[in-house]
Amino acid sequence: MSPRRIAVIDIGKTNAKLALVDAMDLTEIAVVTRPNTVLPGPPWPHFDVDGHWSFLLDALRDFHAAHGIDAISVTTHGACAALLDIDGNLAAPILDYEHSGPDNVALDYDALRPPFSETGSPRLAGGLNIGAQLHWQFQIDPALKARTHRIVTYPQYWGAKLTGVAAMDVTSLGCHTDLWNPHSGTFSSLVDTLDIADKLPPVHRPSHVLGPILPQIADRTGLPPGTPVHCGIHDSNASLLPYIEGNEAAFSVVSTGTWVIAMSIGGKPVPLNPDLDTLINVTAHGTAAPSARFMGGREHDIATGGAYPQPSTEDLETVLGRQVMLMPAVAPDTGPFKGHRSEWIGAAPAMGSAERGAAVALYLALVTAECLANIGHEGAIIVEGPFTANRIFLEMLAVATASDVHCASGVTGTSAGAALIASDAQRKGPYPSMPVEIDAKRVRPLQDYGHAWRHNVQRRSARP
Repeated sequence: MSPRRIAVIDIGKTNAKLALVDAMDLTEIAVVTRPNTVLPGPPWPHFDVDGHWSFLLDALRDFHAAHGIDAISVTTHGACAALLDIDGNLAAPILDYEHSGPDNVALDYDALRPPFSETGSPRLAGGLNIGAQLHWQFQIDPALKARTHRIVTYPQYWGAKLTGVAAMDVTSLGCHTDLWNPHSGTFSSLVDTLDIADKLPPVHRPSHVLGPILPQIADRTGLPPGTPVHCGIHDSNASLLPYIEGNEAAFSVVSTGTWVIAMSIGGKPVPLNPDLDTLINVTAHGTAAPSARFMGGREHDIATGGAYPQPSTEDLETVLGRQVMLMPAVAPDTGPFKGHRSEWIGAAPAMGSAERGAAVALYLALVTAECLANIGHEGAIIVEGPFTANRIFLEMLAVATASDVHCASGVTGTSAGAALIASDAQRKGPYPSMPVEIDAKRVRPLQDYGHAWRHNVQRRSARP
């Protein structure tokens, strides 16, 4: 029988969670979360995987007792690799990709990495390229390479703990690692350059079954010993998968969270510019998807202080009328405006005010529109994740791109996509979404604001 209730391990950059998903309609039956706290080290800032593991095992036990679990799937953020020793334990803590350590040997790594034309992977700061992580880690700990028996991407770290089977998946390798050639569907030349070919396990599609859970996992959670564990998927590609399965091209999906990731399916062919933080993502089917991204959720929290009153229509009209604007880039290390210095045009609204929230929402939508333009977007735009609750963001995005915008029916598209890889239930028709309706009298003020914002961005870019 096809699995009906799928437990999804979902490790985002901000939160870790377990969701129990009904495979028939991809709704969440139950969800528990915990913060994804970064521990300071030594030897470097790293993820609290031991805390996550205890949390996940307890949640698997409780979900199975209350509802039953038929299969397990995994989705995680990208730019993350685990180094395993011969016994399957961590040879070193899992590096937080935001750590600046790899930048200390950036020039050495730049001389080694393959060109963008081979990998579709832009050169990014810190450890955002897994190749840069490995190069740096092996340099500062000369014995680490010998201790490392297997290198696995992050979804498969959890799969290995559940099954004892080491693997990699195409979507995680295709997430600006520098290790993958999306054109040939094989490892890039960097693998030989770093001399790690013998440490890389087999690469699978996300739906591949790694195996059943280990006996000790069955004893700890009460799950049936034969419970299958699927290989797993990068979170942005999990968000994309339900729409690839249910929609006809051309369209784009904007996955929102700590990162805002725009992915174009069947759009206009355009040359991708790595300097604008464009890249090639690899879908669950192994195909290339032109993509662009910026740290939208992080920028939102920095610019608003994390919270503000819900803006009223009057708050929005005040910001539009005064043309108070936030210029990019709040998080200057990523995105289409990386390297730019953020500033306000006009008097900045007070931190924590509804007007500031409105201005930041307009800013995020306009940066997202730039991302979409840079990857040849055509057709409708489907937004999933937390930004679906931000009405001003959605309206500005629709106007700025002159596109129909739809909101995913659920806040957590990552869990739905990860559940989909573990189910052979056939979906019919598009994945449910709601069209965004815009008050006609606001279209022109939004258009005028968008034109002025772009003019100011261009003017600032032209400064000597």
